[in-house]
Amino acid sequence: MNILLVDNEKAVRETLAKMVHNWSNDVHQVEEATGVKDGIEKITQFRPDIVLLDVEMDDGTGFDLLQQIPQPGFQLIFTTAHNEYAIQAFRYSAIDYLLKPVDPAELRQALERAITNINQQSMQQQMTILLQQIGGKTDTEKQIVLKDVDKTYFIKIRDILFCEAEGSYTKFYLSNAEPIFVSRNLRSYEEILAPAGFIRTHHSCLVNPTKIKIYDRKTDSGTLILEGGHSVPVSQRKKDFVIQFLENR
Repeated sequence: MNILLVDNEKAVRETLAKMVHNWSNDVHQVEEATGVKDGIEKITQFRPDIVLLDVEMDDGTGFDLLQQIPQPGFQLIFTTAHNEYAIQAFRYSAIDYLLKPVDPAELRQALERAITNINQQSMQQQMTILLQQIGGKTDTEKQIVLKDVDKTYFIKIRDILFCEAEGSYTKFYLSNAEPIFVSRNLRSYEEILAPAGFIRTHHSCLVNPTKIKIYDRKTDSGTLILEGGHSVPVSQRKKDFVIQFLENR
């Protein structure tokens, strides 16, 4: 297995290289690149299986590098300082990322996930979604990557009706497809989808407001009827917020 480290800081590259070698004896070679231009050259020459890519470098960003790699043949893990804009994009695309300073245990977990996915063909589409997010696509044009045990799904935000918590899992209900069950909690998806306008109507429900057709007041706190006839509860605590939101939209 060949791994490429792309980072403009020598100390970071050396630390990552040491961690990678300590992680597994199956790593045949670890190469280093100092920035975007060097990274593109090394990817072309070295043909890595996994690339650890910094976000901000002296001659550009990791996103600049990806835009010049139309057919990625590798798994990707970003490394970044606390850049909320970049992190939001990673969450949409389900591309792995590590916060600096990188924790060895988190690096091992990310590398193991990369190995598991190494034969999948989804990385190119995940990169496309990432670059769309960075490029400022409108919320209705954006996509999100969802993964269950067997498959990777590329879902348009506008096609999500609502998300429902089931313990530490989340169930996505879609306009024209079967529900998707994902092993991440609802709070993590609320952080991703709230900027696209999704609202929490209940501790267990996150709703796409463009899909709300009726607010039914028959119960104490009410029920939302969505496109396709789905019913979503409104909690007593969220009732005033939901009513105000619907009146002002």
